[in-house]
Amino acid sequence: MVEQVRECLDPVVQDAGAVLYDVEFTGSVLRLLVDRDGGINVSAIQSISRSASRVLDDVDPIPGRYTLEVSSPGLERSLRTPDHFRQALGKKLKVKTQIPSDGVRWFVGELASADETGIELTTPDGSHRFGYEEITKSRTVFDWGAAARTRSQETRS
Repeated sequence: MVEQVRECLDPVVQDAGAVLYDVEFTGSVLRLLVDRDGGINVSAIQSISRSASRVLDDVDPIPGRYTLEVSSPGLERSLRTPDHFRQALGKKLKVKTQIPSDGVRWFVGELASADETGIELTTPDGSHRFGYEEITKSRTVFDWGAAARTRSQETRS
């Protein structure tokens, strides 16, 4: 069902000059995460939401009632697919593994590589290779302190 939604809505999102980052269906909420270079604004999200709603009404890929939610994946975005990881190369990540390694399940570091089978994360204590099947959660990490310092310095200039 999620794949069918992705297939019918990908052209709608592309027509708006954006990319369909992810599709999630949990409970009764169908969530579309959309993005574009430089970030996506509220106006674009509203436009995509209206267009997507019309297409979903016509195609009707989801039985029963649901709520359509369209939003940005955010600064600290979840990474689930190999494409998500490839787009995050060089960024700081937080990764949770299924099985602890030396008693540790959470790793924070820079994403050094991502291929079809897994990722390599460089942390302060070395390099770690994880297959996608070993990862239970992963997201990018935004350094809020650096952003606040930069804004503060800009306002003083």
